[in-house]
Amino acid sequence: MNINNKHYRTVWMEKDIVKMINQSLLPHSFGIYEAKDYLDVANAIKTMIVRGAGAIGATGAYGLAQAALQYKGNGLNEFKQHIEKARNCLASTRPTAHDLFHGLAKVNEGIQDSKTIEEAKNNGIKAANEYADWGANNCKKIGEFGEPLIKDNSSILTHCNAGWLAFVDYGSALSPIYTANRKGKKVFVYVDETRPRCQGASLTAFELAEENIPHSIIADNAAGFYMKKGKIGLVITGADRIAANGDTANKIGTYEKAVLAKENNIPFYIAAPTSTIDIACRSGDDIPIEERSQDEVLYIQGYSDKGKLEKIRIAPRQSTAKNPAFDVTPAKYIQGIITEKGIVEATKEDIKGLFLNARNQRCY
Repeated sequence: MNINNKHYRTVWMEKDIVKMINQSLLPHSFGIYEAKDYLDVANAIKTMIVRGAGAIGATGAYGLAQAALQYKGNGLNEFKQHIEKARNCLASTRPTAHDLFHGLAKVNEGIQDSKTIEEAKNNGIKAANEYADWGANNCKKIGEFGEPLIKDNSSILTHCNAGWLAFVDYGSALSPIYTANRKGKKVFVYVDETRPRCQGASLTAFELAEENIPHSIIADNAAGFYMKKGKIGLVITGADRIAANGDTANKIGTYEKAVLAKENNIPFYIAAPTSTIDIACRSGDDIPIEERSQDEVLYIQGYSDKGKLEKIRIAPRQSTAKNPAFDVTPAKYIQGIITEKGIVEATKEDIKGLFLNARNQRCY
């Protein structure tokens, strides 16, 4: 990703410090958050300083590698207990996104296969860097496979943020759009604001502005209006977890966009790397849905015209709120899933094929 003409990844590691773009500051300012230990990393994930399935996965991977690197003792058993404690801490931060558990598993595998603590430290860092590189490359491929879906002069609807900031680089849902734009196709993006945290308005719009891609932010409830008027020809969203049958959990509000797209005969695609697919999860009914603080609904935060960051309550003091962070879109509403291995149908057979020999998968 390029910000102010400088290339950044969402998260990386320098010595024993995990660094990440502080997404809570965007779009009004840009800064780097430095996590000094794995507890700092866990807090950054939980408070959404870093967010997005792939970015969370890589951050968790770096956090576990950091826990290994910073261990000061000599006993191998004590070291493994320390790693298990760190892993459990990091895994408890965001329950829905499958990439977090995938990233932790990859680094933990490298650590546990080691015969000495020093070897474990080296293998942990190596595995975390490889996982981040793998994720970035997968997202680049998602862009290449998804780009042909986008015709010249297309108008596309997005929901939440699944761009650079949600992954290590390139993104998932936005990657085909970036690829199409760089190939000279004219693209216009309708950006759902995505209440209650407004990741569309703050993050997706920020990314598109940096890429000079024409776009407009719309209220979440306006999507159907533009669909019915024929202004939207394609919907692409990301995913936080995809079940074995194709049911997909994504940011709250995705389900209703999929239903609206179906009603208006608009193709609805999910873009996600295979690390987001949880084969052990049979259907969307088995996906845990994170319930976040009601304050995210009762309050809104932003910069005033005087340049001051303010948090304002928008609901009566007597009111409480419900705040599920995700919903599940049934597979029947999904035209296809754009992965780093190609585009497959949201069916148990096609998804299973992604994890078999490439000749057995159906890509089109």
